[in-house]
Amino acid sequence: MTDQRHDILSIADLSPEVLHTIVEAGLRLKRTPRSSVLAGQTLALIFEKPSLRTRVSFELAMQELGGSCIVLRPDEIQMGRREAIKDIAAYLSRNVTLAALRVFAHATLEEFAAAASIPVINALSDHEHPCQALADLMTVREYKGRLTGVRFAYVGDGNNVCHSLLLAGASTGMHMTVACPEGYEPDCSVVTHAAQLAAKHGGVIRVVHDPLAAVQGAEVLYTDVWASMGQEAEQEIRRAVFAPFQLNRRVLTAAAPDAIVLHCLPAHRGEEITDDVLDSPQSVVFEQAENRRHVQKAAILYAVGRLTAESLSVVS
Repeated sequence: MTDQRHDILSIADLSPEVLHTIVEAGLRLKRTPRSSVLAGQTLALIFEKPSLRTRVSFELAMQELGGSCIVLRPDEIQMGRREAIKDIAAYLSRNVTLAALRVFAHATLEEFAAAASIPVINALSDHEHPCQALADLMTVREYKGRLTGVRFAYVGDGNNVCHSLLLAGASTGMHMTVACPEGYEPDCSVVTHAAQLAAKHGGVIRVVHDPLAAVQGAEVLYTDVWASMGQEAEQEIRRAVFAPFQLNRRVLTAAAPDAIVLHCLPAHRGEEITDDVLDSPQSVVFEQAENRRHVQKAAILYAVGRLTAESLSVVS
């Protein structure tokens, strides 16, 4: 088990110093990915909803740290139905080193973490996606050489990914603009929290309804699907509402000439992003997706209290 537990349920759980440390460790671990620092340790990866990148990145991350991963599908454990969430958390706490959960409701994650005695990582909930935001920070740092002062424009739905990006950008001093249709803004409590963090760390937070105005001079452009998993019934309505917020060549041209394009994937080509933008030389979307694996190694090490100079020396 762990000497020091750090849950990562929200980006807000991580101080600016920790965010920078995880990002820099992710870059270092990308250069030399394999070690045995977590030999004999096991991650329980719990899914209520499926994911290509979450499963691949976490399984490979644990393998490359010398540990192992147990994948638990929704039909196998049925959290809160077949068995109480707190009982599952108590049992796993006696058998694995940490757990990462991909859940529909953030409350499920919080209930699990409250009952667990092992570190818990949010691999996605309806409120936040901190692992994705960590990979996004790492990608921006990798391509722009800095985080502080970067002009970042998110165009699309004010969803869980947007929430984590706002908090991450605010904590690292980015100038964040979110452009979304009226009625689809990020949660006002998240925006307020992000604005408070930005004021402390030299950043700026804006929420607007004009995508072209939002991306003027932006160094990073980001989008996500218009209808997330569980919102399929709203897909046609959302497609019409979000059509003016498509990340296309016209929008890309309004940004800085050296702007990079990010998308957390999966992408609905021809909807929130066009082929010519997703496949353009400015797109670093698949590098960003790979970075999930490397930055999650750093996040795992932090969660179990092992993100130290000593733990990284074995991969230097």
